[in-house]
Amino acid sequence: MTTRLLVNGRIYSSFAPDATSLAITDGTVVWVGDERAGRALHPGAEIEDLDGAFVTPGFVDTHVHITALGLSIVGLDLVGAQSLDECLLRVTAFADANPDAVIWGHGWDDTEWADQTAPSTADLDAAAPGRKVYLSRIDVHSAVCSSTLRDGIDGLANEAGYSADGPLTFEAHHLARAAARNLLTADQRAAARTAALDLCASRGIIAVHECGGPDISGLTDFQELLAHDHGVEVRGYWGEHVSTAEDARALLDKTGAHGLGGDLFIDGSLGSHTAWLAEPYADQPDSTGNAYLGVDAIAAHVRACTLAGIQAGFHAIGDAAVSAAATAFQQVADELGGPKVAALGHRLEHAEMMSVADAETFAALGVIASVQPVFDELWGGTDGLYATRLGGERAVALNPFAPAASKGVSLAFSSDAPVTPVEPWAMLRAAVDHRTDGSGISPRAAFSAATRGAWRAGGVRDGAAGTLNPGAPASYVIWEAGDLEVSAPADSVQRWSTDPRSRVPALPSLDADAQAPVCVRSVHRGRVVYER
Repeated sequence: MTTRLLVNGRIYSSFAPDATSLAITDGTVVWVGDERAGRALHPGAEIEDLDGAFVTPGFVDTHVHITALGLSIVGLDLVGAQSLDECLLRVTAFADANPDAVIWGHGWDDTEWADQTAPSTADLDAAAPGRKVYLSRIDVHSAVCSSTLRDGIDGLANEAGYSADGPLTFEAHHLARAAARNLLTADQRAAARTAALDLCASRGIIAVHECGGPDISGLTDFQELLAHDHGVEVRGYWGEHVSTAEDARALLDKTGAHGLGGDLFIDGSLGSHTAWLAEPYADQPDSTGNAYLGVDAIAAHVRACTLAGIQAGFHAIGDAAVSAAATAFQQVADELGGPKVAALGHRLEHAEMMSVADAETFAALGVIASVQPVFDELWGGTDGLYATRLGGERAVALNPFAPAASKGVSLAFSSDAPVTPVEPWAMLRAAVDHRTDGSGISPRAAFSAATRGAWRAGGVRDGAAGTLNPGAPASYVIWEAGDLEVSAPADSVQRWSTDPRSRVPALPSLDADAQAPVCVRSVHRGRVVYER
């Protein structure tokens, strides 16, 4: 056995909140505490001086699209384009620099532009004449495509969500995305995956949950990712509907997935007007969005997966979609028993418009909410995208993290990359500094949702994963960080929280003007996956 003793650091551990030392033997944390005791207990250990660095459990991102993230890194990134003209200039520049490749771009957001005019097919034909161009909106629930790409897609005009010149949504978008994806080579996909996983590791993320499916990444890409050799662990969720336990087991075997959920769409997104609402959109009063699955179909999938012993899940954003999921879960629980449903830790992705009543149902049935705090930072409040789509009163009720947690819903945090950036500390800050008073959570709760809660969302319930307590896997990150603090609502609580007896470890400041910690090294199960 080989023991490594990290000394002269600041260790985030509820077991010993004032710890300065950590001992690791063969990929497992075996001791945490004071450095002098550590040296005495492990006299033959290899010593590493942390020089005051901060050490935490590694982050887990519970909802990502790795190849798509990688394509935004090595391909055409449209995030931050300030106008339609800037978006199209980026397309032209990429086309000039990459004369032979399909142009796969991501991240345009027309709601941030002065005239709020989305790109058109004619725009792309002018920006990149004769080229096959696919540009997904920032929420990836709509995309605009060039004529050259469209012309090669049989039956496109007959699909729901088709537009002759504007962005494609619903089934038309799925068909176009598949066509564009099929133009990518295996080498392009592999390079994109490596870039994305390298980025995750450099941000202190040591495991991710890939949310794939036939309309998202395709089976080939999904299986290539699961076989991809990288130190960042990948747990795969496949979003395809099943109706029987036999079908569920067969689909799991066919895909190699760990669960049948993730982006199994009940609805779409607010930005693309495809989230399923109980009341019409404020800016599109003739529409309540799209419903991909109704209550009966949702219940059939939950029932099949529960009977097969497989974790299930769904993508649900609108209030009608979330309520449909709650009704379906309750129907299955009434039939099979609540404990049988709760034992699987089924999931709901996004759940942005979760009511208190639905939260109570999910909590009672052990349904975990995999949520994205940066959604609120980007689009929440009384003057953002959500207010435009829903009106201010409905908008401020979105992403109710604290109300859901207060009802007992277990939260897990994610980026939905490439929809939002891979920046875990910014994600925690967004969860704490929620745009709606009463919806934000404490820094400690946010950190738990990105570590312990995220492992729980992936089916690991041993109480050790996501911690640096003795017996936990040696999955940790060394950070260059400033002063640490414990946030609390009152001075008396503050004093108690910083007392070692309270077992509350300190974290870096999550204030908007505070510098985020910088990743020095990421380690997963004793293996170094990133070194600055």
